[in-house]
Amino acid sequence: MISQWQLRAAFAARLSEMYGREVPAYNTLVAVSREVNEDTLRAQGADAERLGSISRVTAERHGAIRVGTPAELRDVARIFGALGMRPVGFYDLREAAASAVPVVSTAFRPVDADELARNPFRVFTSLLTPADPRFFDAELRSRLETFLAGRELFPPELLALADRAGTERELPEEHAERFLHLAVQAFELSAEPIDRAWYEELERVSAVAADIGGVRSTHINHLTPRVLDIDELYRRMTERGIEMIDTIQGPPGWKGPDLLLRQTSFRALAEPRALRLADGSVTRGALRVRFGEVEARGIALTPAGRALYDRLLTLADDEAARRPAADRTELARTLWAAHVPATERELAAQELAYFTYHAAPDRPRDGTQLPTNIVELERRGWVRAEPVVYEDFLPRSAAGIFQSNLSGEGSRNTGQEGAAYDSEWLSGAIDREVLDPYALYEQQQSLSITEVGRELGLDLDSTRH
Repeated sequence: MISQWQLRAAFAARLSEMYGREVPAYNTLVAVSREVNEDTLRAQGADAERLGSISRVTAERHGAIRVGTPAELRDVARIFGALGMRPVGFYDLREAAASAVPVVSTAFRPVDADELARNPFRVFTSLLTPADPRFFDAELRSRLETFLAGRELFPPELLALADRAGTERELPEEHAERFLHLAVQAFELSAEPIDRAWYEELERVSAVAADIGGVRSTHINHLTPRVLDIDELYRRMTERGIEMIDTIQGPPGWKGPDLLLRQTSFRALAEPRALRLADGSVTRGALRVRFGEVEARGIALTPAGRALYDRLLTLADDEAARRPAADRTELARTLWAAHVPATERELAAQELAYFTYHAAPDRPRDGTQLPTNIVELERRGWVRAEPVVYEDFLPRSAAGIFQSNLSGEGSRNTGQEGAAYDSEWLSGAIDREVLDPYALYEQQQSLSITEVGRELGLDLDSTRH
């Protein structure tokens, strides 16, 4: 019998092999990521594994896909549910992007710490929003929804196997092999000709809309390895002649702890595609929709920490607007150094980031009265704190990656009011709860504090006060 985490690991590995065949530059990205990780490990030793073992970091991937309807997203949830992955977080890229990106998104991933340690594969999954009149008028919306309703992304056999794996949490080896074959096949780039006129009509609204609604299949849009030093990765990729996007998205590189998520990518490549013309003939063309992304993960921030991050982004934007000739990254780095605590201990004390706590095996045993404050226990050596890895995404960063790889800005009717989408709506649309990432991090931290209290014989509050 093949368990869910084994299915997840095998699916991630096979998807990576498939994407490497389709987008060879991705193989270069993986190779350079591995080189950077090995060099960082040699240079930093155990500190390099502060946010995950090197084996986890090397194997780690996140993928990205795009679908057109809630029904298609429900099927995606069934497939990833078979792999022990649940929808976490709601991201509205319509509001986060300056260009036209008419999608809302969630991420399917494991949620238990043990499952994340075994294999932390995630898939950032975006859903087109045809009901938003800022992007689609009534006539185009009607035609788009009719087109989407007439396609089948996932074969019934795949969904039946997914439901079985989701219910039984495992599959017999033969059925597991069939499931993996069908699942990887479902995300391969189709050779079926694309209606050029229809695709170009949607592309005038948004290149993302065309990539979703202009074809009769879906595909893996990008696959992302994790790297320990993303600035060095960016430099080495550029040295190899790979054209990278202009910036690294997310927090600036600085001298303090790595926080949240930093991402960059190489630019979308022109890939040959078959295009069907109005007279029915087929010609060869090229589309730029797929790219290679890489990420560096940091510590998960609390709501207060995230509010600080968002405020600093706004300040950096304002400062860059006042000083257009200045280096925006340097502006952000200066703000970050001025406002963000530079040590893990101070981040914990100010409740800006999440940590798990563990009774120290070499703790003092001098019979002194112990404090009931977890931060003070850690400061005095009774407890050690381990940072909780940020397992999720940043909407502005995701939108920045998307729009850096678009063929054009698209169009948006700002005179219209946008359609309402939120986490509750998405939960109803896919018939399963979209989990709150903060609640997951808080639970992980609270359970560790409770366990420390039990081990030390203390009545510790699950908060850090």
